[in-house]
Amino acid sequence: MEKFTVSGNLVDVHSRRIYPASVMVEGSRIASVTATGKTRDEYIMPGFIDSHVHVESSMLVPSEFARLAVVHGTVGTVSDPHEIANVLGLKGIEFMLDNGRQVPFKFCFGAPSCVPATVFETAGARIDADQVDSLLSRPDIGYLSEMMNFPGVLHGDEEVMLKLASARSHHKPVDGHAPGLRGVDAAKYIRGGKPEGEVIISTDHECFTREEAMDKLECGMKILIREGSAAKNFDALIGLLPDYPTRMMFCSDDKHPDSLVKGHINLLVKRALDLGLDLFSVLQAACINPVIHYGLDIGLVRRGDPADFIVVKDLKRMEVLATYIAGIPVASAGQTAIRSVPVVALNHFRCSLRRPEDFDLIAPGPDRDIQVNVIEALDGQLVTGAGLGTLKVFQDRVIEDPASDILRLSVVNRYQDAPPQVAFIRNFGLKRGAIASSVAHDSHNIIAVGTDTGSLCTAVNTIIEHKGGICIIDGERRWVLPLPIAGIMSGADGYAVAEKYTALDTAAKAMGSTLQAPFMTLSFMALLVIPHLKLSDQGLFDGDRFRLTRVIPPKS
Repeated sequence: MEKFTVSGNLVDVHSRRIYPASVMVEGSRIASVTATGKTRDEYIMPGFIDSHVHVESSMLVPSEFARLAVVHGTVGTVSDPHEIANVLGLKGIEFMLDNGRQVPFKFCFGAPSCVPATVFETAGARIDADQVDSLLSRPDIGYLSEMMNFPGVLHGDEEVMLKLASARSHHKPVDGHAPGLRGVDAAKYIRGGKPEGEVIISTDHECFTREEAMDKLECGMKILIREGSAAKNFDALIGLLPDYPTRMMFCSDDKHPDSLVKGHINLLVKRALDLGLDLFSVLQAACINPVIHYGLDIGLVRRGDPADFIVVKDLKRMEVLATYIAGIPVASAGQTAIRSVPVVALNHFRCSLRRPEDFDLIAPGPDRDIQVNVIEALDGQLVTGAGLGTLKVFQDRVIEDPASDILRLSVVNRYQDAPPQVAFIRNFGLKRGAIASSVAHDSHNIIAVGTDTGSLCTAVNTIIEHKGGICIIDGERRWVLPLPIAGIMSGADGYAVAEKYTALDTAAKAMGSTLQAPFMTLSFMALLVIPHLKLSDQGLFDGDRFRLTRVIPPKS
């Protein structure tokens, strides 16, 4: 059994002290932690954990996600395979588990609780309460993933109650997802639909105000501070950490490949320290709390623990010099040591090519101008605004208005042939062309936004031809990043995928988009469980009333 020793200043989060020490590793575990008298330049500490992430949103398979994440000191994730489950069901979950096992990284996958997420969209699969129970009985499934159906919890939906009961019977935690829910409803949701009782749904990563997070903390929940490629709630919530250091965690939720190359949880740790927050409280949230809450098999630099730890240059910049997982050096000096593994693509794409006229919206009357409901994309948020706009009608067809930044949005069912749904959206800023993606939460149908029906159609057809991906159409020019695995991931080298993604992101911004992450924002315009106005393959959706609504409102 191989032995080696790593020396440095040990950041002992448990005892809240720092002292020179030598950590002896024997095989996959820490054999001893010995205090020494020699002060070192480097610091040894527990590795970082992303406490809620959809690996699929990185557009990388788990093994490639791990290759990039370990460079930043991430040793494990709490991963909801909800995205691929919506496309391929149990087969997709098995893919994630199998691929993740092939690399030295600590993935904790959950059992998706809401597949499909709602009845107002078409997904590629359904996972019922019996299948959830079967998943939760497995040792390689660690928890019940985010319970997005908060109306079902509040109203005692039978299927929802069965899933919650399964988690309790298997003694596994339940993740929450209740954006904007407060007061009595928040308390009832947290207690699994009961007005009184113990905490059943124990975390939430969807709080976007301090007040909402406080409501949920007071009811016994733990709050995840989320900072991903699209949703950014760090600034709103980080002020709670000093008062609740044992009940806060960090997460990304969704991280596009270009962002993952730049950094991960280490960036949140650095930001928190830059604000002057206590080092040990910050590391409690970044390293310790997820291990305790989810019962993760991740070491915390103690004798007998799995040998999972990182070495950093200093305690301000958090520059990661080395990452060890199960005693294996997986990253050093900014370079990953994890090798890529071969991947066999699996998919679910069955729709036919479209024509430009399929994306027309016919006006109901002879008016030259017409009022329409408009989705308002909000940069850095998953929630959207709901506004109104006035558009021209030409030959009975409602025309988008790029000059006023009201663009045409469409969702196309990728699992079967059905008419495209069309709506209008603000704040994308495109001045010409179109962008499209088959990464569209949660059902991952094709979503596209454009300045004219021709460009929109070409973008959608490009995705169909590649059976998944993201693309840009700018006149005769076309950029494509194929995603052949479930239409949402690539099996290619993660750094190469990130480079291609960056090129598309740059091109979208050159076409006028002012969003920080145009493709990530686009992917959430079909996420019905986040208010206020979204679009599915079945039509425009009112997230406040939880029902379909009209693009052209009826005249009063």
